[in-house]
Amino acid sequence: MGAVLAAVLGASLMGCSSTGGKRAEERAAKEAAVGRSAVNTPRWTFAVVTHSGDGDTFWDIVQKGAKQAADKDNINLLYMHNDEGQQQAELVQTAIDKKVDGLVVTLAKPDSMKAVVAKAVKAGIPVITVNSGSAESKQFGALTHIGQDESIAGEAVGDELNTRGRKKVLCVLHEQGNVGHEQRCAGAKKTFDGTLQNLYVDGTNMPDVQASIEAKLDSDRSIDAVVTLGAPFAAAAVKAKQTAGSKAEIDTFDLNASVATALANKSLGFAVDQQPYLQGYEAVDLLWLYRFNQNVLGGGRPVLTGPQVITADDADELAEYTNRGTR
Repeated sequence: MGAVLAAVLGASLMGCSSTGGKRAEERAAKEAAVGRSAVNTPRWTFAVVTHSGDGDTFWDIVQKGAKQAADKDNINLLYMHNDEGQQQAELVQTAIDKKVDGLVVTLAKPDSMKAVVAKAVKAGIPVITVNSGSAESKQFGALTHIGQDESIAGEAVGDELNTRGRKKVLCVLHEQGNVGHEQRCAGAKKTFDGTLQNLYVDGTNMPDVQASIEAKLDSDRSIDAVVTLGAPFAAAAVKAKQTAGSKAEIDTFDLNASVATALANKSLGFAVDQQPYLQGYEAVDLLWLYRFNQNVLGGGRPVLTGPQVITADDADELAEYTNRGTR
C-alpha cells in the first residue's frame, strides 16, 4: 500500500509527460520499497504521540503506517506513547521542547491534552489529531482529524447486531475515561433494537478482563452477544464464553491477524475496521503536504477511515494484509 501511494505521489510531483510520469512512478516505488525517501524536501522532524499502552497490536499498525509515510517523505519520525492522559501530555511537551516541525496526537482524554496542544499551536507547530478526539480537534486548533467517527461506528455495530437478530448485548469498555470508547457503546445502544449494557474492565489486566466477562455470561444466560472495543480483548471474550458455556456471539472493534483468523473459523461474528495503518500513514503524509505545499484535507471536517464491518466472507481476502501487520 505504501509503495503504491508513494508511486502516485511521486508521479504527481515529478512527472509531466506519460514517459516522465512512468519513470518517476517506478523510481518512487523503488525508493519507498527499500525505506528511502521518494522526495527531496527537507529532513523535517515529526512527532506522533498516542494514548497507546504497551503491547497493543492496533497501535503497532498505526506506527507502521506512520513510519512508511515518514520513510517516503524524508521525515525523521519520533513515536511516543502513554495510556495515562497526564503522561501523554508530558510527552507532547517534550516534542514541543524539541521544536518538532509537525505533531500528530490522539485525544482519547481531551481534558488532559487541551492545554499542551494549545502550546504546540501557539509555538507554530502544525498539529493533526488522529484516531480519537474528532469533536475536539478543530476547537483545539488542529489542521484536521483522521480516523473514524466513533458514534457512527457504534451505530454501525447496532445495525449489524439487529441484522443478526441479537437481543441482549454486553459492551466491554477496557479503558475508563476514554471518550471514544463511551461513544462507541452509546452509538451501538442508539441503533440497537434490543438491550445493551456496559461492562467496565481493567484493560491492563487481561485475566481480569476474561474473568469479568465470564462472570457476566455465567450470571445472565440471556446475553446473546458481547462486543469488545479492541482486537486483543476479543480473544479474552472468546475464552470467557467457552469457560462460561455461553452461546453468545463475540464481536469486536478493530482488526488484526488473530481477529481475521477468528472471523474465518467463526469464533468471532464480525469486526469493525477503522484502518489504523491508514490513520498513521495519512497523518504523517498530510503533515508533510502541509509543510511542503500548505495543503489541508477535510475542509474543516474529519477525514474518515472507517467504519467497515468485516465478516467471515472478508477474512480470507484480508489475511495477506493482516499477516504482514498492515490491517
